[in-house]
Amino acid sequence: MKIESITIIGGYGKSGLPEPVREVELRRGEIVSIVGPTGSGKTTLINDIEMFASGDTPTKRKILVNGGGVPEEIRSSPHINPIARITQHTTFLSDLPVYDFLSIHAMIRQDGDERLVKRTLDLANQLSGENIVPNIRMTELSGGQTRALLIADAVVIGNTPVVLIDEVENTGIYKDRALKILRECQKMLIFVTHDPLIALSSDLRIVMRNGAMVKVVRTTEDEKAVLQEVKRLDDILSELRENIRLGNPIGLKKVVT
Repeated sequence: MKIESITIIGGYGKSGLPEPVREVELRRGEIVSIVGPTGSGKTTLINDIEMFASGDTPTKRKILVNGGGVPEEIRSSPHINPIARITQHTTFLSDLPVYDFLSIHAMIRQDGDERLVKRTLDLANQLSGENIVPNIRMTELSGGQTRALLIADAVVIGNTPVVLIDEVENTGIYKDRALKILRECQKMLIFVTHDPLIALSSDLRIVMRNGAMVKVVRTTEDEKAVLQEVKRLDDILSELRENIRLGNPIGLKKVVT
């Protein structure tokens, strides 16, 4: 199914009062960040999106697809589910070699097209700071490798129009590169994040507080200018992180230049 938009109809926050944001529309090709303090309801919001809530969850939110109701076939048929979710927890993954894991998924979603396995690995290795080889077992991948592989798998093999990504910033992925590549794929990307780089790279931010959507902020031109400085600082931190991993000496002059 081609999804051009998802509309979130507001429900109720933890206080029992209606959410201040009563409706927000997310469109194909947009990057959306869900931001707010820990415990503010960010994960609950993506749960509602993933489940196509229809007033039947604790928040009483409703999710519309292309401005209307959700077709029953995408609720009841997992193999055509248009939403992929990349979570912080990956202990569910099978102890299969990476190639076999991807091949099985390609068989389910794309009639076993082996070319998609190679494309998925190529994309994952563009996103990850550590190279992924086909014969390594899924359970032996690092957190960053796993997250990069699952994002690539959702985009290439799953080919889902909507990708939900929960806190990608802590996993050793090249964030700026990932955002650029994923934007080119024309998916609807929804991040739960605390990361300024991801938040300011988004087209809009949904601000959560006390279980409720309290504000929708569209990224301004001034914020895009700030983003360039955020990228510079993030590059410094990335280089520092890599030097620490390699055991290189760290000097103050090198860090601040």
